[in-house]
Amino acid sequence: MRTFSKVFILSFICFLLAISIGSYSYVKEKDIKLETNIDSPIKEQFDLSKRIVEKLETKPKEPEIYSTLKEALEKSNRINFLVMGLEDVRTDTIIFASFCPDTKKVDLVNIPRDTYIHRVGYNTAEQRKINSIYGDHGIAGVRKTASYILDNVPIHHYVILNYEGVEKIVDGLGGVEVDVPFHMKYKDPTGKPPLEINILPGKQILDGKKSLEFLRFRKGNQNKGGYMDGDLGRIKAQQEFMSSFIGKATDNLLTVITKGFNHVKTDINLVDSLSYGRKAIGMGKEDFEMTTLPGKPEFRKISKKTLSYFIYDKKETTKLLEKIYNVK
Repeated sequence: MRTFSKVFILSFICFLLAISIGSYSYVKEKDIKLETNIDSPIKEQFDLSKRIVEKLETKPKEPEIYSTLKEALEKSNRINFLVMGLEDVRTDTIIFASFCPDTKKVDLVNIPRDTYIHRVGYNTAEQRKINSIYGDHGIAGVRKTASYILDNVPIHHYVILNYEGVEKIVDGLGGVEVDVPFHMKYKDPTGKPPLEINILPGKQILDGKKSLEFLRFRKGNQNKGGYMDGDLGRIKAQQEFMSSFIGKATDNLLTVITKGFNHVKTDINLVDSLSYGRKAIGMGKEDFEMTTLPGKPEFRKISKKTLSYFIYDKKETTKLLEKIYNVK
């Protein structure tokens, strides 16, 4: 079973870790071992950092208004992240996260892994998808490509989180409530480890294991069942999952940090992390806006092989960025 966006939730956790009050970078630089016991020294360090930063907390204010996107990209103080989840050498999840320090709001734009992109010299059908770029060009290549798709918007940092810690993080939060749209059933005994998904429909609290299964599910065996609009339907379901998760995660950053710490890779340094954390203090679930890159799925024949691609709409993408950057 293909695992498109199975680490969608973890990419967001990684973003939270990156902008949390500097605790991640602090313990990383000091080589402090994180403990799951809330009475451990790390809790005291976390609380101390939190109290210090709260004294420096900034208040939300009206954002600057720009007349063109070009002007906005040159003058805006927005901080842009590319959050990624990896499946071997492919980017299974790519999210553009734009944080506005003025309004304390974050815009999350999911870039589908099947997004069509043509690289000179890479002409097979599989190489025309954005998820193949990491294996050939690494993080730098993905950043450059994402920036190109998004009207050359600057990407200041990257964050990567593997999916090994998702069960512990969700379990540590006491599970996540979602409304499962239909019976999700799938079995793959050949997987490593073997995969068996069986989630009944309806509103329920999913533990870590079931959460992973919910995020991974695309369609049943023999292509029976699944989302009517394929992977785009799954992205919508995952965004609903994220919305529920955010409400718990923002109130339990210590749990997120202690459970997810060892699964993070980022280029954000201590100074930047402290700065971003200060500006992010006070954010809640309502401060996150989630959307998907504008476009539509389309079958194309490349090198005698027909595959489904996501064809992004350049004009609508520009409009989306103008909205994000407050261009009037």
